[in-house]
Amino acid sequence: MKSIATFIILFCSTFLFSQSTISGKVVNQKGKPIASANVFIEGAYDGATTDEAGDFSFTTDVEGNQTLVVSFLIYETSKTQIDVANFQVQTIKIKESMNALDAVIISAGTMESGEKARVSVLKPLDIVTTAGSAGNIIVALQTLPGTQSVGEDGRLFVRGGEANETQTFVDGIRVAQPYGATTNNLPTRGRFSPFLFSGIAFSTGGYSAEYGEALSSILLLNTEDNPDQNKTDISLMTVGLGLGNTQKWKKSSLSVNASYINSAPYQAAVPQNVDWNSPYQSLSGETVYRYNFNSGILKLYAAFDSSKFDINQENINSPDKMRVNLKNDNLYFNTSYKGNFGTNWQITTGMSFGYSNNKIGLNLDNVANNENATHLKLKLRKNVSNYFKLSFGMDYFSTKFDESFTEDLGTIKTNGYNSNIAAAYAEADILFSKKFAAKIGLRASNNDLLDETTISSRISMAYKVAKSSQFSLAYGDFTQSPNADYIKYSQYHQFESEKASHYILNLQYAKDKQTFRAEAYYKEYSDLVKYDSQDIAYNSIFSNEGSAYAKGFDLFWRDGKSIKNLEYWISYSYIDTERDYKNFPTTATPSFVADHSLSVVTKYFITDWRSQIGFTNSLSSGRPYNDPNETQFMNGKTKSYNSLSFNWAYLISQQKIMYFSVSNVLGTQNVFGYDYVNSPDSSGFYKRKEIIPTADRFFFVGFFWTISQNKKDNQLKSL
Repeated sequence: MKSIATFIILFCSTFLFSQSTISGKVVNQKGKPIASANVFIEGAYDGATTDEAGDFSFTTDVEGNQTLVVSFLIYETSKTQIDVANFQVQTIKIKESMNALDAVIISAGTMESGEKARVSVLKPLDIVTTAGSAGNIIVALQTLPGTQSVGEDGRLFVRGGEANETQTFVDGIRVAQPYGATTNNLPTRGRFSPFLFSGIAFSTGGYSAEYGEALSSILLLNTEDNPDQNKTDISLMTVGLGLGNTQKWKKSSLSVNASYINSAPYQAAVPQNVDWNSPYQSLSGETVYRYNFNSGILKLYAAFDSSKFDINQENINSPDKMRVNLKNDNLYFNTSYKGNFGTNWQITTGMSFGYSNNKIGLNLDNVANNENATHLKLKLRKNVSNYFKLSFGMDYFSTKFDESFTEDLGTIKTNGYNSNIAAAYAEADILFSKKFAAKIGLRASNNDLLDETTISSRISMAYKVAKSSQFSLAYGDFTQSPNADYIKYSQYHQFESEKASHYILNLQYAKDKQTFRAEAYYKEYSDLVKYDSQDIAYNSIFSNEGSAYAKGFDLFWRDGKSIKNLEYWISYSYIDTERDYKNFPTTATPSFVADHSLSVVTKYFITDWRSQIGFTNSLSSGRPYNDPNETQFMNGKTKSYNSLSFNWAYLISQQKIMYFSVSNVLGTQNVFGYDYVNSPDSSGFYKRKEIIPTADRFFFVGFFWTISQNKKDNQLKSL
């Protein structure tokens, strides 16, 4: 008995004496204690939780060199190599995680929407519920600061830049022909419906080195990754009809939309300021196929549309109207893959092909042109650490454009170009702390048509001054090949890339359904194209001696919190810009710019009526125009622009919606500018004609029916 007791005592003594005590303190980088942090030996069950003072202590029977792990919520996990037998009390500092939701983000020049956006100023739902947008992505974007509403054109004009200075991308791949075909002073629409897109990033300047060939802006449209269920959407409208279907399988899904538009019945009922021979008609469709691999997603996107119209347009220089008969066929195909591989590597790659063919009759003359455009892309991203991410990649753009002009007498003139642009870029995202971040990039591009290589630098940074507020700065150099109206004459003239430099200062506040942005900017242009003739022609004398500047500030406030069921935003922009380009005899503000622009958008859901109503009021100061009766160039100003629009969506049942909208409710007689005769009359006076909207108001009525498995989904998000 005595021997057994002795054995137990010796065993317990040996066990107790083999244990070691691990103790210390856990603090943040400022030395403040962190409570409730987990501290443990990696691979063992021994550990403890820190108290209010950040202290911890526990015993362990493991021996030798071990790894002491400290982990806690928004902080980075710390691992320290220790010698258990010789461990002494330590103070362990842990860093805040750079992946925390409230970490700083760079916001200068960029506005985002969608589920993946950290700060969303415009939701995908807003594209189609904004009164006056009529489902047009571009019109909805024109309610944001930094844009110009150019009603006789319909495209996106940003911060003093022309519409061709903005490039559109779908899933990161360029769209060469983002707008429908049109003719003089007849506004066009964007080609893409909002139904298949889940997010938008709209950059008004200072954008990433990943993108090029855009002097002013880029518009990124991201298709939906994974639809939630099978469904069918049916649309019956005053201007046509639409049909959509989504099928979802275990790892893949397919969405298809098709629409037919014929404005003849509508225009027969509602008078227009247009003399139509055959009103606008179009047949269009788009589809997205998605396949989810274990480590990535493959998308195939395709869109087509075929449109035509026949119109008699007044020509102030002729007693007879000019007949314009236009037919356009367009195809866009895009494939992209985004996935992870290796250790913290990500790959994004894809290609796009765009084809556009126009056949235009101008009285007895005919113009035919076609464009084939391809974009190849490869991007690699390495997450070196939570503090440093490196991206690099390559782009290749190939464009072939051919145009022929056949006169009534049989003479044929041909022009065109074949351009190949190869580019490479590298960019680093650096998170110095949870409050300070920077992005530094460099892009090199070679254009074989211009026989030119350019190098552009980009840098942006952001500093978080409070939990919900931050400042951002951005600078960038940008280049772009002159547009097709010029370089189709490259066989006669040598052109250079046009250039711009952006400087941006941004303040952003975002908290609990409220967002405020204030942004000041300065843009400097160089090497803009000039020509010496009244109209662009093959025998015009071209040069790249043009220049310009644009400076101003933008304000944006969005509030979905203050009043129940009400969401609204207010946008204001001021711009001061002048250009010496085209055939301008001197520096002047171009005709598409209004110094002041204001948009107020409201959306209100009335539960008792099962209705959502909305108003959009767009105002802007007068735009300049050139009056040849005066000696000063571009000295005229149109009257101010004002348009109030209204929409109403009524839920007949959970999946059936009746929708009504009217633009310019008050019938304001807006004027976009004036056309003047080329030669004065006998008294030396130049006569003019107003450029006005195609209609005083636009009415829209539609019925939308969704058929889905859950019996709850509807198209309210698509109206």
